[in-house]
Amino acid sequence: MKLTLSSVDDLSARVEEARAEYDRHYPGLPDQRRPVHTLYVPADRFTATTPADLGKEALRLLETHVADGAAAAGAFGIDAALAETVRERVAAKLTREPVEDLRIDFEDGYGVRDDAEEDGHVAAAVEAVAQAYETRSLPYYWGLRVKSFADGGHGRAMRTLDGFLTGLAERLGRLPGGFVVTFPKIVTPEHVRIFADFLTRFEAEIGLPEGLLRLEIQIETPQSIARLPEVVSAAGDRLSSAQFGVHDYTAACGLPPSEQRLDHPACDHARHVMQVALAGTGIRLSDGATRIAPAGEDTKDVHKAWRLHAGLVRYSLMHGFQQGCDLEVAQLPSRYAAVYAFLLSGLDDTLDRLRAHRAGRSDATVDGPAAVAALTARLRHAVDCGAVDRDDVRDLIG
Repeated sequence: MKLTLSSVDDLSARVEEARAEYDRHYPGLPDQRRPVHTLYVPADRFTATTPADLGKEALRLLETHVADGAAAAGAFGIDAALAETVRERVAAKLTREPVEDLRIDFEDGYGVRDDAEEDGHVAAAVEAVAQAYETRSLPYYWGLRVKSFADGGHGRAMRTLDGFLTGLAERLGRLPGGFVVTFPKIVTPEHVRIFADFLTRFEAEIGLPEGLLRLEIQIETPQSIARLPEVVSAAGDRLSSAQFGVHDYTAACGLPPSEQRLDHPACDHARHVMQVALAGTGIRLSDGATRIAPAGEDTKDVHKAWRLHAGLVRYSLMHGFQQGCDLEVAQLPSRYAAVYAFLLSGLDDTLDRLRAHRAGRSDATVDGPAAVAALTARLRHAVDCGAVDRDDVRDLIG
């Protein structure tokens, strides 16, 4: 080498600094469970038994309208070879854990109420969450969606969250794990920065550890897509997830009501911007919601709605969004059916590749470390959500 040792050392130190800076910004997804959906429940309808009640109703719909594997294949538009297994596992899921991630909604699903009424629903939500926690029926992930700062709801948003968390601290003496607060309709990064500052001040006020309160942003305006890196920076280390909002986004883009749909090209663009901006950051991506659900109990109509919803779930999965939003109890069977069929498709190939890697084979068919990590993460996700039995793959995931 022609360069002096001191020059090489200086350049090497700069390489290490650049790598450390990259690792700070792009740590990768945390090694924790990823939910397959978020279910929104209006705050005035949430009770301690809501998750179990929704599971019972979803299971009733499944058993009423999907008697066997053949019916499941038609109802959800899934591979007939997987349909019986999918049906059995969806039924088990709806019995055991019907809701993976739940938002008590004080925004669009709740509407505008006077302060006294909303305060009353805040107090009722505190008691319902406390009872669910004490009976171990609170979903693995859960939280609140507060009102937007964009339309003058900032005072009410802070009052609701303050009242809820203060009440829960008094009732339980702690904040149950898995909590996140959803911040909607972002039009400027400064609103996110202010809300994050509110969370910091609130933690200090009631003695919570700094950074305990996690934040989820809803990306549902053109402004939030155009300035997404700034929005993410404004949220800071609190940011756990970013959720796409289909209807507000498409309406803001000027699309007519008939085109305000999850699979519109305008939504594809927004999702791809989110993917590029957030890839490797550790921030979970979640797709938006649709109102597609059966209007009644006619089996043909139920199947039609389920096929449409399951198709949109598959569309999200194909675009790399492993999580989506549900608004109706009738969407739970089609959500899980589509996710399970997606994860079970190609499962044998995944298992063969991972076992080949574990066996230490060195031929060209064995995957490299990056591919193995991705396959293992997919398998763990399948186990966590109930698509695959842990005992069947314990040798691969521990």
